[in-house]
Amino acid sequence: MAKSGVLPDHAIRVLMADGAIAATSPILDAQVQPASLDLRLGRYAWRVRASFLAGRGRRVSARLEEFAMHRIDLSEGAVLEKGCVYLIELAESLALPKGITAVANAKSSTGRLDLLTRTITDGGTEFDRIPEAYSGPLYAEVCPRSFSVLVREGQRLNQIRFRAGEARLSDADLVKLHHEVPLVDGTPVISEGLGFSVDLRPTEGTLAGYRAKPHTGVIDLDRIAHYPARDFWEEVHSEDGSIILDPGAFYILVSREAVTIPPDHAAEMAPYLAMVGEFRVHYAGFFDPGFGHDAAGGHGSRGVLEVRCHEAPFVLEHGQVVGRLVYERMSSPPGRIYGADLKSNYQGQGLKLAKQFR
Repeated sequence: MAKSGVLPDHAIRVLMADGAIAATSPILDAQVQPASLDLRLGRYAWRVRASFLAGRGRRVSARLEEFAMHRIDLSEGAVLEKGCVYLIELAESLALPKGITAVANAKSSTGRLDLLTRTITDGGTEFDRIPEAYSGPLYAEVCPRSFSVLVREGQRLNQIRFRAGEARLSDADLVKLHHEVPLVDGTPVISEGLGFSVDLRPTEGTLAGYRAKPHTGVIDLDRIAHYPARDFWEEVHSEDGSIILDPGAFYILVSREAVTIPPDHAAEMAPYLAMVGEFRVHYAGFFDPGFGHDAAGGHGSRGVLEVRCHEAPFVLEHGQVVGRLVYERMSSPPGRIYGADLKSNYQGQGLKLAKQFR
């Protein structure tokens, strides 16, 4: 039995060697991250009538017979259209041992493109949560919400993290960790995780964020630094430290705090309580060990916020708490950490769009 905590890269490789993680083609070294494994799209996708969960005792393949409209071959690439729901088989499958659970999440660039991506399993009653001893296939449900996208077999939209036992830090543990390794550049707001707020007073100029344009072209996910941002995004400026969110609109903003994840910990972005306002901060993305650690002269990295407004226009103000980071212990330090040992698109980041834009 592994020591309690999130399993690091070398432990993930042990799971692969033992057959707990299998795939239709050899798993690439680049898929293994410090505290997670990137999952690859398989060959086929299905356009489905609605989002669904398999349900206890039921298989996803059987539910597809109820909801599938048509099958799409991704081997040569295919467009997933904005506003539609797709189910895509993943190349990886699991046969988890007892005592090991898993949780999946969208990758950072996936969230910044407003691609709602969730993992479902046979017998699943929750998205993205995989119980101990699960044995079976994995599927990704993908719903492009702002842009139509061109995807191909083998691309990686989501990732999976493995846990042994209890990994989450209590608030008391988090206070202690902050005294040992400052987690933010200021006084921390700690309540069921580390709270973070929105930055709407840029140190230079008035550019505070971006809002997705409603009618744009298709984004090819393989084209890095290719698309002019102005073709897909409107700039959002703040003169007085506030902006008004439009219902249904999708925004890219940035946290006021610079955050640090120590190398022996990991974190997950979680939504803040809905009572704070008519918006939601998406919780796409894991924060790997080493995120913000010694970045920008040791001051951490700011978190990019993916924000969608709901039913009514809402005034968002500088310094308003909008989300929280849930910290977890690693079962052991990873062999490589984010930023120091890996090419990392978002280390030391500020306000930054997905890597497809220039």
